[in-house]
Amino acid sequence: MNIFYEIQILISGMLCGLILFQSIFVAPTVFKELAEDQRPIILRSLFPKLFKSITLLGFIFLILSSKTGSGYLIGSFTLLSGIICHAMIGATNEARDKGNVRLFKILHSVSVLLTISVLLTNLLWIFIV
Repeated sequence: MNIFYEIQILISGMLCGLILFQSIFVAPTVFKELAEDQRPIILRSLFPKLFKSITLLGFIFLILSSKTGSGYLIGSFTLLSGIICHAMIGATNEARDKGNVRLFKILHSVSVLLTISVLLTNLLWIFIV
């Protein structure tokens, strides 16, 4: 194994850790401990950081793919998912603020599905390659 491949594995671990920490600890705590009017303050601060981190790590993973010859799809998918999720934040927040429940659910579902897909692809590629 070369060092670039090992860094790709490390990046995938970081991505999985970030997503799992957000899903298992942060989100449930915010919804359990904070009043409804306080939740947007923390969530609107955390999610942009999460999606920027996913984007950055996906970009680094993709760059390393040129050195290892593998992982182009994983890096590209991770990078694009982070960009898409980050780009949807404004529309998702606006839909929530304006009470457009249908649009909010659609945007939120897309964001959740992309994030889960990033988690699974970064978790599983190591065992497939």
